[in-house]
Amino acid sequence: MSEYLDLLMFAALIGAILLGYPVAFTLTGVAVVFAALGWALGVFDVSLLGALGQRVFGLLTNDVLIAIPLFVFMGVVLQQSRIAEDLLETMGRLFGNLRGGLGVSVILVGALLAASTGIVGATVVAMGMIALPTMLRNGYNPRLASGVVCTAGTLGQIIPPSTLLIILSDVMSNSYQQAQFRQGLFTIDTISVGQTFAAALLPGLLLVGIYIVYMLVKAWVTPADAPALAQPEEAPPRAKVLAALLPPMVLIVAVLGSILGGIATPSEAASVGAVGALLLAALRQDGPPFLIYAGGAALLALAILARFAPVRLQRDDIGAQDWLLGLIAVALVAVALAAVGLALKRAWRADILKPVMTGTMTVTAMIFATILTASVFSLVFRGLGGDTHVEEIIAAMPGGADGALLFVMALIFVLGFFLDFVEISVILLPLVAPVLILMGHDPVWLSILIAINLQTSFLTPPFGFSLFYLRGAAPKEVTTGQIYQGVLPFIALQILGMLVLWFWQPLATVLPKLLF
Repeated sequence: MSEYLDLLMFAALIGAILLGYPVAFTLTGVAVVFAALGWALGVFDVSLLGALGQRVFGLLTNDVLIAIPLFVFMGVVLQQSRIAEDLLETMGRLFGNLRGGLGVSVILVGALLAASTGIVGATVVAMGMIALPTMLRNGYNPRLASGVVCTAGTLGQIIPPSTLLIILSDVMSNSYQQAQFRQGLFTIDTISVGQTFAAALLPGLLLVGIYIVYMLVKAWVTPADAPALAQPEEAPPRAKVLAALLPPMVLIVAVLGSILGGIATPSEAASVGAVGALLLAALRQDGPPFLIYAGGAALLALAILARFAPVRLQRDDIGAQDWLLGLIAVALVAVALAAVGLALKRAWRADILKPVMTGTMTVTAMIFATILTASVFSLVFRGLGGDTHVEEIIAAMPGGADGALLFVMALIFVLGFFLDFVEISVILLPLVAPVLILMGHDPVWLSILIAINLQTSFLTPPFGFSLFYLRGAAPKEVTTGQIYQGVLPFIALQILGMLVLWFWQPLATVLPKLLF
């Protein structure tokens, strides 16, 4: 029995999670119980637990993960300030007169919100409350409407920036380093968040295209399931379309452009997104907009100045031009700070700031608690010889490297029925990813293939998070069974997207090679 204690430990974890215990407590509890059991049976060295402090310190000082709370803050601000709702309403009117047009608009809005917020829950709830009732009123099949809303909301996990891609980047980079050390290499390469974001961009857009094609084909084959608007509306004025599209587009360009262009690190770009979202929210409140616009312009000017004429007043050889640039930079910072202060004041008066901070803290605490406690679990699991067992199982798969990858992808897909993407990322992937990389799989391509698979976990019954989010926001006439049935075709489309990426690897590797 003692030689299979690691496998029993993993089975006990799955069982405890299915019983409904909080994941963070479950991970630590199972680890402590099996560490004590392994020590009693003489197969676990308790001194290994001394590494926990170093692991926790390394996690809390990880520069990559600092971006997570900032991206979460940005998404919650956009959701609370109703920018997302305006985008939904405007796009619905723009495409509603086309058969299946409402569904297409929901998919496009999901993609835009994914690239500007990256928060699945906020997107699904917003679309469930606004778009779903409109689709039902206009004769959409409840199953199709539910499936479209759920699926469009999950695009926030594959289209950058997203918390999934940040966590995956960190996990896969560590796995890539382990694989290189095992090969005897000491000059090692790493995988940056920017590379992962660049790699995910084209596959994410591919999924959007697949969903839109399916929506239009479905509307053509069964017109009764996705009719055009019963009472055609006038297309919204061009100014209104621009007003709805511009805020998220500005954020997308600012955040992704700064990362992919190599101007800013992920945490710096995330802070730009958080401040930008706050300024955009302030523009929607009562009061003159001049200072907010001036603050945005000052921040842009500071970014340009830092890029092309960095100010370094601590040098010994500074001249009049350097002092002038320094004074300009100080003035720009003062204007930006005044604008941010005004934005915070307006957000507080509009009762936006408190729910934003609460939502950000809740989501961030959940993610970091899972990562921290998963570190405890993985340490004990490795101490019991679990990583060796996993390597043996993967190596024994028929079909070589492709067979091993197929087995791991199937395992991730099945675990997605029961576990959250964070749990799978920080528990399973550190065990299997180094082995797959050693077998010859490209780590960047592998990251995105796994990301699409993990995205599917939001849709798979019975514990798909998007299903729960929509169940809470959907009208009473939409049943849970209809929601479950509605996502099944889209799960098949997700698998189709994975197959396309499997057989056409450049889809994920061409952009990182060009940009980095």
